[in-house]
Amino acid sequence: MKRYVRSITPEPIWQFAKSAFVTAKRVARYDSRNWLRIKQIDAWRAFFDRHAPLGTILEISPGGNDMWKRLPSAQYRAASFPDFDIVSQALDEHFDFVIADQVLEHVAAPLDAVRNIRRMVRPGGYAVIATPFLFRVHARPNDYCRWTEAGLTNLIVAAGFERTKIESGAWGNKACARAHIGGPVRDYGWWRDLSNDPEYPLQVWCFAQR
Repeated sequence: MKRYVRSITPEPIWQFAKSAFVTAKRVARYDSRNWLRIKQIDAWRAFFDRHAPLGTILEISPGGNDMWKRLPSAQYRAASFPDFDIVSQALDEHFDFVIADQVLEHVAAPLDAVRNIRRMVRPGGYAVIATPFLFRVHARPNDYCRWTEAGLTNLIVAAGFERTKIESGAWGNKACARAHIGGPVRDYGWWRDLSNDPEYPLQVWCFAQR
């Protein structure tokens, strides 16, 4: 009598384990957001909450960065970088908010980019801009620049915004900077350090009203 032994591939077991791990993290309130961006995201959400109900939004952030499309706006549109070249292009339209999240470091002429952003902001509307400072080079497709909070503010002023109508912010600390040297982007997870050390900014941002 022949005996047949059915082979069991390990794939379903790994899939089950992965699903169980994801579920456990959710139940335990694991925060999968990017540690680098927690405070920037919180500041932006507070900004948008202050300006609700939101009108029209144009986002020129890199493709795949879809966080802000879920904002409860009258209209959301995306013209994703780099397919939309913000250095040389501007839509012949005006929006209440133009979002450039993690894009300016990737353009060869950031002053021209911010000028084009300003062209698309309606009078009284806002350019909403964020960019990294203490973070590794990440070419998408290129990586050119970094700014401190004061440097980003100066860039936006040079593009035509009034300094008195710019609200800026920054966040970072040594622990987060060290964690991102030579490794992948880290989830916030549980209880990571969110204290701010002004000498080690990892994210800088500005809300500039036209």
